[in-house]
Amino acid sequence: MTDRKVITSRRRKSFDILKLFLPVLAGAAAYIEHVYYPDYEGVYNTGVYRIFLLLLIGIYLCGVLVSFFSHKTRKFLIYKAPFYSLIFLLLMGYDLLTVKSNRLIMPFFPGADGILNAMITDRSQLLDSVKSSLKLLFTGYFYGAVIGVVTGILCGYSKKISYWISPFLRILGPIPTTTWLPLVMAVAASLYKGSVFVIALGVWYSVTLATITGINNVDVTFYDAAKTLGATENQLIWRIAVPSAMPNIFQGLTVGMSSACTALMVAEMLGVESGLGWYITWQKSWAEYSKMYAAIILICITFISVNFILTAIKRKVLRWQEGAVK
Repeated sequence: MTDRKVITSRRRKSFDILKLFLPVLAGAAAYIEHVYYPDYEGVYNTGVYRIFLLLLIGIYLCGVLVSFFSHKTRKFLIYKAPFYSLIFLLLMGYDLLTVKSNRLIMPFFPGADGILNAMITDRSQLLDSVKSSLKLLFTGYFYGAVIGVVTGILCGYSKKISYWISPFLRILGPIPTTTWLPLVMAVAASLYKGSVFVIALGVWYSVTLATITGINNVDVTFYDAAKTLGATENQLIWRIAVPSAMPNIFQGLTVGMSSACTALMVAEMLGVESGLGWYITWQKSWAEYSKMYAAIILICITFISVNFILTAIKRKVLRWQEGAVK
């Protein structure tokens, strides 16, 4: 039995090492394919994609080096290795379908080299667009979140206020916020303010509904116990209702961010004369598809980063939940 366990352990270690270096092999395959497989006629490569592949492989190898001194890092890389390998294989597949075979017809589907080169050459305009998008996004999100939390607390705790607000929630809920965009743009003092309102409206609905649900789900015995100890109405709200509803509030904030991102893109593509959505529409009108795809990639990176920050804040605020579960 001991010998079997030793053999099994050795096989598992060997398999883990192979798995650990799998992304390196996949990255090397993607690099060799791009360098040595002939390009389609008329394709021009700047060499940026080659550097990008080598950079990705180098970063991962640095992680592998660290993993030999950190068990936690090794465990993480072994777990993520198949996914990282898939990314390299997807890059290789896209390269084969575009610049190598033209199966995805260019210039509508530019190669990765062209997209990366567009990100570098037009980085100033792209960065300005990112700043404009983030400014508009967080302005609308802030107003919608604050008003949504306040409205949700009032409606969840007071039946009288809920009587007046709930019908509007039922009416506005099924209607996508972007539906109001043409009307708001026509009435608003400026396109920017109209876009802020549309973004805030979607966030307000999500946060309000989640906050109401959270407060309504608070155990009544908590209120009774607090009243027995002499708690005031304000203390019941801010020390019992709101803390208990925090998981639901953050759920509403997460859903609201998705709604805000959607409304942001629609607003920028239809009216606002700045931001990544506007940049995409502008470059598409000039058939600059490499720059258009560069902006789309930046949108994905930006929104993923924003959601990552929001999730990190949520974990920090609700860390008491993890302790309670344990």
